[in-house]
Amino acid sequence: MTMWQDNAAYAASSSQNAYYGPGNQPNMPLQFYDQSSFYPGSRSSLEGNAAPAQGSIVQPGASGYTGSIQPAGGWWTAFGTGGFEGEPPLLEELGINFSHIKAKSMTVLNPFRRVEDHIMDDADLAGPLIFCFCFATFLLFSGKPQFGYIYGLALLGSVSLYCLLNLMSEQGIDAYRVLSVLGYCLLPMVGVGALSVIVTLDGMIGYLLSSLSIVWCTYAASGIFVAVLRMSDQRLLVAYPVGLLYGCFALLSVFNVGGSK
Repeated sequence: MTMWQDNAAYAASSSQNAYYGPGNQPNMPLQFYDQSSFYPGSRSSLEGNAAPAQGSIVQPGASGYTGSIQPAGGWWTAFGTGGFEGEPPLLEELGINFSHIKAKSMTVLNPFRRVEDHIMDDADLAGPLIFCFCFATFLLFSGKPQFGYIYGLALLGSVSLYCLLNLMSEQGIDAYRVLSVLGYCLLPMVGVGALSVIVTLDGMIGYLLSSLSIVWCTYAASGIFVAVLRMSDQRLLVAYPVGLLYGCFALLSVFNVGGSK
């Protein structure tokens, strides 16, 4: 009996401690306490008194990297990797090298110079695609929309020459290089297409200019193929199908194939 009374007295005293106040009494309102007295490290932002953070993360005098990876510049800086050491330019990673395009174009424009054996080791399609697009655009401005014929003829002619060159040579050549050579050697024909915007080619002047462009393109392309494949004794055999292909391009530049009558 004494033990039960001691336990009851301890329970009554613990229910009225300094933290929780008196026990559940019917007529006492709820009491709220200042939490700062119990939690000294409480955040002031809970009461809405927080001030916005100001200043920099890097303390004054502390060493830190504060530069930018890419220097500020115009829109052309998006095509470079100037902020990364050892990284090639973005256009070069995409296979667009303007110095190589210029070197191959100069080889075509001057067909009498000696062609290097390794000129097509770095073959690309950037220049050929640009030349084909320019050729089709010039014909469009002259009233001859021939985009489909130009790209279809280029694809069919490249496949045919790929098969012929691999049958004629022991070394062999891949289709990518065949497309690259034929596309670069189309450059004189692009000039004829540009003249068709100003002058009508359906006449004696047009026939002469188109014939000159066929000979020029054929001589340049056959020279590159012979140099790459080491077929100096078979240049005329290589030039014959190449000339037929560029003759078809010349017909597209002179006549409006598929146009309304």
